[in-house]
Amino acid sequence: MSSPPRWMPTRRPRWRRTALRCRRCGGASLAEPGKAWLLVCALLAKLSLLVWLIAPAAALDWQVGRIAAEPWRMLTAALVHLSLLHLAANLSGCAVLALLGWRAALPATAAWAWLLAWPLTQVGLLLRPELSRYAGLSGVLHAGVAIAALLLATRTGRERWIGLGIAVGLGLKLALEAPLGPVLRQVPGFDFPVAPFAHLSGAVAGVLAWRLTMRGFERSPRSPHGT
Repeated sequence: MSSPPRWMPTRRPRWRRTALRCRRCGGASLAEPGKAWLLVCALLAKLSLLVWLIAPAAALDWQVGRIAAEPWRMLTAALVHLSLLHLAANLSGCAVLALLGWRAALPATAAWAWLLAWPLTQVGLLLRPELSRYAGLSGVLHAGVAIAALLLATRTGRERWIGLGIAVGLGLKLALEAPLGPVLRQVPGFDFPVAPFAHLSGAVAGVLAWRLTMRGFERSPRSPHGT
């Protein structure tokens, strides 16, 4: 069988052309403001649902005595929930953050900061060893709020004021929760104990992650959606 003339261009196999198009489209999509943030929200929500359905809590929650030998708990503890109400409350918070990130068109660097803050939130719990066990996404959600507030505060006009307002509201909430007091607190209407220090740890982790990932970047551009 004769080979094609040398002047004829060789065509890539169809599967390679398709993969190349998908890779280009996917990369462009994640680079669009807000898209990577939405992906992190979806990841946290889906993993939380998956853990609720199939995973034993004792194998994944935060246990201070086991963290050295089982470091994966720094990630998985945030995905464990103690009741259906606990899960629903945190999924609702995740949805609110998804809407905020999309409306504010948060850049992909904000999503990277949030991913970095995820394990850092649980690492901060080592400062309160009396909190021997912990589970829930609320600390990581507080990290996301802190990152979004800081990003908005670097902008101009109305978005700047919104960011500052969110930051002030977050600070007031943390202060009212008295995170340096008892490690667990019962809240009326909740069928699970709240760990206020985890919220403080998440907010601080968000600030640290923002500093590590955003340092050296110019001011965040304004959202095309309006916040």
